[in-house]
Amino acid sequence: MINKQITLPFSIKTSILLIGIFTFISILYIVQDIIIPLVFAGIIAILINPIVNFFIRRKIHRLIAIFFTLLLITIFIGAVGLLLVWQISGFTESWPSFVDKLTTSANQSIISISKYIDIDKQYIYDWITKIRKQLIDNNGLFIGQKIMSLGSGLMSMVLIPIYIFFILYYKSHLFEFVCKLFPANYKVRVTEVISEIKIVVQRYLSGLIIELIIVAVLNSTGLLIIGIDYAILLGVLGALLNLIPYIGGMVAVTLPMIIALATKTTAWYAFYVLALYTFVQFLDNYILVPNIVASKVKINALFSIIVVLAGNALWGVSGMFLSIPLLAIIKLIFDHIEPLKPWGFLFGDTTSNLLKLKPIKK
Repeated sequence: MINKQITLPFSIKTSILLIGIFTFISILYIVQDIIIPLVFAGIIAILINPIVNFFIRRKIHRLIAIFFTLLLITIFIGAVGLLLVWQISGFTESWPSFVDKLTTSANQSIISISKYIDIDKQYIYDWITKIRKQLIDNNGLFIGQKIMSLGSGLMSMVLIPIYIFFILYYKSHLFEFVCKLFPANYKVRVTEVISEIKIVVQRYLSGLIIELIIVAVLNSTGLLIIGIDYAILLGVLGALLNLIPYIGGMVAVTLPMIIALATKTTAWYAFYVLALYTFVQFLDNYILVPNIVASKVKINALFSIIVVLAGNALWGVSGMFLSIPLLAIIKLIFDHIEPLKPWGFLFGDTTSNLLKLKPIKK
């Protein structure tokens, strides 16, 4: 019997590929309540594994080492969470007064501008009054819905410590499972690739955490010096948004500027806030990221924005924060698999190298 290899037309291959991608994305969306905690747990487990190993090297039993590490992290996150909840509570109560002050400032600005430009002041006054009413009436409901949504998310996130515990406990078992997916003669190569990816991911994620803490401290300290209300909340929020490349930085500065306009007697405070965030962004882009965040993982700006928007569409806020670390991990895996190396190159950023190339002499 002659075995003939069947070659499918390109259109059929493309259709099968698109159907497969659509099915995979649909599954990710449908089971997101299960997948999101698992992804968070996997990333955190990779991040804290060196701490667990540190305790194990001190002759502490593995179970106790994992439990103690999770306890320390839970206490730290809980303390920061309580501080932020306290700030959010005060911010919610002060929101109507912020709206009133911002409305007054807008009215004064209209009066000043109307001296030089012929505008229909009454129309703008009516529009501002309408917006003010909507902000006050809907904000309590909006914040309440967001808090409930966050609370619902936190309830599902309760599973994360449990997942982390078992991922760390069964680390060797999971590693052996991955090795068994490949032929026996590939085991050494697979082991090397997994070890290298683990080290690079740990450095990258720990770099992101250190960057987040430094940016949060700089933002909060600067806002406290300027005298902006709820400086800690705004500083931490700005640091979290800073993890979303390009878009996050622009959004992060907007809220403290609005607070400055609403609470201060002069608009100069808003410019002080803008100057502060510009300075922090400069430090972050040219000092923190090159020296703290692992330089081996470089994602270009185009795909950074695409995956952030795709993550938001798929998993909401959680997807926005998970998108960059996941893309970095995927890129690392692609860089070690020969057929997928072109995709790893596509996701990466070689602009700096291209800029160093000498022009071709004619």
